[in-house]
Amino acid sequence: MTFTGFGGKALPFLKALDFHQNREWFNENRALYESELQSPLGDLVEELTVRFAGTGLDLKGDRKASLFRINRDVRFSKDKRPYKLHVSAVLSRDATKRSTNGMLYIHIGLESCFTAVAWWQPDRGLLERMRRAIVERPAEFRRMVEALDRGGLALSQEDRLQRAPRGFEAVNEADLAGAVRNRHFIVRHPLTPEMISSHLLADELTAFAVAAKPLLDWGRAIDSGISGG
Repeated sequence: MTFTGFGGKALPFLKALDFHQNREWFNENRALYESELQSPLGDLVEELTVRFAGTGLDLKGDRKASLFRINRDVRFSKDKRPYKLHVSAVLSRDATKRSTNGMLYIHIGLESCFTAVAWWQPDRGLLERMRRAIVERPAEFRRMVEALDRGGLALSQEDRLQRAPRGFEAVNEADLAGAVRNRHFIVRHPLTPEMISSHLLADELTAFAVAAKPLLDWGRAIDSGISGG
């Protein structure tokens, strides 16, 4: 189905859910959740999949495999509230949520709405190769950063290590020294409540993903062992 925007009651539903936070209330209002949040998010994922097919992004998803559940996993948490206050989805190379390497993430929440392209928590081997690539092939890394900058994007410093990781203590160029302390490689784009309610959100996310493509390409070249020289 064509994405037409999230419903006008999407964020008010999440605000009410924050107040009630019980399964009885949620089940009584499930139809509202599905019509205002879940179904539009599925439509958005499927429309983006079609749009991305011709961009070289290699990102796809579907309304079943790509959407995260709104239920919280409370088994090992002191916070026993049963529901998240956001809905979210991932578009990835294999169209599942399993892959956090080279993905587009969509987050529609009570506190914030945003999208991101990310290499999120890459496994130890890939993260080591990314750090080595930054140090050993700095021109590639800087070209990627410059390309992001031309698109109005910048790598996030979220969750950076305070000190250089082992083996990288001698890196002294400021931009490279900062980059090797990253645990993730992410660019973000905020979304306004007005934007999420519009059919133009699909245009906004497509433009963002295209602008973030240099980060995807950089990571995938490292992941596959290909160097751009």
